Amino acid sequence: MAHEQIKHAALAGRLVIVGFGSIGQGVLPLILRHIDVAPDRITIITAEPKGSEEAANYGIKFVQKPLTRENYRDVLRPLLSAGDFLLNLSVEVSSVALVEYAREVGALYLDTCIEPWPGGYTDPNLTQAQRTNYALRAAALELKKPDAPTAVLTHGANPGLVSHLVKEALLNIARDTGVDATTPKDRAGWAALAHKLNIKVIHVAERDTQVASVPKQAGEFVNTWSIDGFVSEGCQPAELGWGSHEKALPPDGRMHEQGCKAAIYLMRPGASTRVRTWTPNEGPFHGFLITHSEAISIADYYTVGDAAKPQYRPTVHYAYHPCDDAVKSVHELAGKNWKQQATQRLLMDEIVSGTDELGVLLAGHAKNAYWYGSQLSVEQARELAPYNNATSLQVTVAVLAGLVWALENPRRGVVEADEMDHERCMAIMRPYLGRVVGVYADWTPLQDRETLFPEDVDHTDPWQFKNVRVT
Repeated sequence: MAHEQIKHAALAGRLVIVGFGSIGQGVLPLILRHIDVAPDRITIITAEPKGSEEAANYGIKFVQKPLTRENYRDVLRPLLSAGDFLLNLSVEVSSVALVEYAREVGALYLDTCIEPWPGGYTDPNLTQAQRTNYALRAAALELKKPDAPTAVLTHGANPGLVSHLVKEALLNIARDTGVDATTPKDRAGWAALAHKLNIKVIHVAERDTQVASVPKQAGEFVNTWSIDGFVSEGCQPAELGWGSHEKALPPDGRMHEQGCKAAIYLMRPGASTRVRTWTPNEGPFHGFLITHSEAISIADYYTVGDAAKPQYRPTVHYAYHPCDDAVKSVHELAGKNWKQQATQRLLMDEIVSGTDELGVLLAGHAKNAYWYGSQLSVEQARELAPYNNATSLQVTVAVLAGLVWALENPRRGVVEADEMDHERCMAIMRPYLGRVVGVYADWTPLQDRETLFPEDVDHTDPWQFKNVRVT
């Protein structure tokens, strides 16, 4: 395939990868394929031995040493200096601490999630508000500074890829509804376009149908991507960007007193909160309202007017149906009062079939609802890149795109996906996303509900969150 021969960028300095789970292992061959960097200039630092064989296959230095509050500066000091790149794919290593350190030494930075130090997600001494991604994002954005080394926050599949999909979806809807589809030049222009189109809600709607040859066993958590990462975010409070069209705060919903005011949180874990959504292959389904920073950043980016009382803002949240064995794992986890199972199994080679259908559902506009995203099968993923399944490849290619963008824009300071060039990033990612499709739908969260189960719903506006939430 021609795209496999393309070198998108060159890294003259060194690359340090912190964490080497499924995403680290999956992105390494993409980095070596598409970024001009010698293997002997790459170092992996990770807390666990997994991935050592994969690193050895490429001749990459592998250091098994957990980074902690006490040692991270000493460990990184001989490995990072001006012009180098720090790629953070770890869990329980503070993103803010690593961004600060990378800036001090003049290195570039990218992560896929804003992580706290251990306990930050579950510390009983923290309030619910302090345990949210809203709070983590706010702390990271305090590091914004002009003309500083670029630090790309949260650029995986979601958050990351989905922000670029939103922009392409907006342009497609504008074209198909006869609205001026000139690509906006800035944040205000994008927000004005979403407002003009009357986009009330944006669901990051994902359905993973990958199936393994060995089913989930009792006492085992099974997933197609980082189990520690999924459990951590699933145990955080559910969060969502809060739209200007919403009429009433949920009974268990809480507003934030500080910050951008673009989101709310619920007084319950995301992995115990479900929402109604839709994708083309699956149709209607219930997904978990797992907290992700894109729910906050997208809502913030598309706000028009005063932050506290906006003229316009969409409601934004993740709606995630993982593979069926992961759903069973979450059910068991909840039954154990959120105490993680002793055994973990990350599905990779044992997957026998299935697709990860990941996209954005924009609704409320003149054509009702539009899903735009990636339909990637496990067979396609294996053909496209080693050490990947359908889920991981959607993440790893977004990491690659973020790396390239940062190398091409090295003095942008702290940035989120919404602030990046979506056309450049999509050009890098598209060859690895399987079928990228846009489908209009007449579905709403009220469809078929009145006849079977009369409920307390708002018939005047199907896109109220009270209609989307499963109660």
